[in-house]
Amino acid sequence: MKRLAVITTHPIQYNAPWFRLLAQRKKIAVKVFYTWSQVEHQQKFDPGFGKNIQWDIPVLEGYDYTFVNNISKEPGSKTFKGIDNPTLTEEIEAWNPNAVLIFGWKFKSHLKAMKYFHGRIPVLFRGDSHLLGRGSGLKGFIRKLVLKRVFKNIDYSLYVGQLNKQYFLSAGMQEAQLVHCPHTIDIDFFSVNDETRHKAELLRQQLRIPEKDLVFLFAGKFEETKNPFLLLEAAKEIKDSSVHFVFIGNGPLEEEMKRSAGTNIHFMDFQNQQAMPAVYQMCDIYVLCSRSETWGLAVNEAMACGKPVLVSDRCGCAPDLVEEDETGWIFKSGDKEDLKNKIEEILHSRDRLPKMGENAFNKIQDWSFEKIVVNIENLVNSL
Repeated sequence: MKRLAVITTHPIQYNAPWFRLLAQRKKIAVKVFYTWSQVEHQQKFDPGFGKNIQWDIPVLEGYDYTFVNNISKEPGSKTFKGIDNPTLTEEIEAWNPNAVLIFGWKFKSHLKAMKYFHGRIPVLFRGDSHLLGRGSGLKGFIRKLVLKRVFKNIDYSLYVGQLNKQYFLSAGMQEAQLVHCPHTIDIDFFSVNDETRHKAELLRQQLRIPEKDLVFLFAGKFEETKNPFLLLEAAKEIKDSSVHFVFIGNGPLEEEMKRSAGTNIHFMDFQNQQAMPAVYQMCDIYVLCSRSETWGLAVNEAMACGKPVLVSDRCGCAPDLVEEDETGWIFKSGDKEDLKNKIEEILHSRDRLPKMGENAFNKIQDWSFEKIVVNIENLVNSL
């Protein structure tokens, strides 16, 4: 079998399942080299949630991996020098791969590995950046020059959606170098069943929300980038007592949000993965109001639960997943009036929500782990 080495910082609940599936299918051999070694035996502090996070689903089972020693004095994925692994290329070469897949280039070791392996074996790259909100002028010109210089070291990019594809093309990559490997979630895990429905009913009872009332849900970090305050402020202007807004998560905006909340606004702490199918099932519409979001995998999760979505136009997933009035709605990021108008539009068409939820569920079926692994297998075996 052809052998694919994967370089990424740390185990992520969205990536581990398709690493595992690649290993199970045995079309290629795969080994993951984690470069943030400090997280191997400890919980990872997430500044967005303001607490240590340890996922309650397996992220290190079913595939070959190693943690490469990281000597950074301030280890982490927030800075270029936070990932510094002197033995990374040596360890990868000892495994003798036919290709290497690198997640992210803004880390010292990842960029070094990209340059080292270019010309030796094919270099694959996965990132989900887009051009939304990017400035033009001198900064934009310099950014484009830097990206073109970086991506000259890449043979193929695995793009996640339309906006990400445009990003790679703008950085000088050619159409033939781009392979669609969509951002995905475990669709079966989030699909509704009797147990999920029962747990969702209990959650509504816990929050004292009547069965037939309408629920808008925000689930994520209470931070400026996610912009939950925008939904909170819009919610305070909705006077219909049969409409509820549920905010699930934690973060730096939490105390201020709770102080300024009005009636029919409810809060719950961060919920781990096992609880999320019932959380989504509890709502009627999922809302993602980010100022900047490379994708927004919570949208995939909500759609897999059969829920329509209300998404800002700065979310990378919007043009791929949100079909206006079919699977959801798109509003202008940061525009409270536009968001409020969309909410009122939804309130006037409540009877359409079940059909839109069904459309959302059907739409997300093609955004699967199988699509990622088949496209990667085909690419690696063609090299």
